[in-house]
Amino acid sequence: MTQTRTAAPPAPSTPHRILQPEGWARPVGYSNGVEARGRSVFVGGQIGWNAQCRFEAHDLPGQVRQTLENVVAILREAGAGPEHVTTMTWYVTDRKAYSASLKDIGAAYRATMGRNFPAMAVVEVSGLIEDQALVEIQATAVVPD
Repeated sequence: MTQTRTAAPPAPSTPHRILQPEGWARPVGYSNGVEARGRSVFVGGQIGWNAQCRFEAHDLPGQVRQTLENVVAILREAGAGPEHVTTMTWYVTDRKAYSASLKDIGAAYRATMGRNFPAMAVVEVSGLIEDQALVEIQATAVVPD
């Protein structure tokens, strides 16, 4: 009897089912897809400034950390946490800087979001509304019923 596996089991820290088609290479730092059921929480685009709208970091890893902390703060307002995030879209102003900073960005991500790897996309943009912003992140979370 041949077993067909259409999805990887959920990560221990997330209540959702990670979708990993059989035979596909496992992605690093994100999931190809996530299945979730429950109450939806939508986090608008967050940037790397603090609660007083001031940039403390002027490098990409520092702004990523602050941006993710902002996302988590909004999730908390809805009774959610990083483990409930199902999808994220990142907008960066410099993909070469992003690629060159992956180790530090990964450390900032894990420190803020844990080992939760939602479906993600990263898009390079020519600029963001705030001139000092190097990254903007939009997220969707699903809190189980």
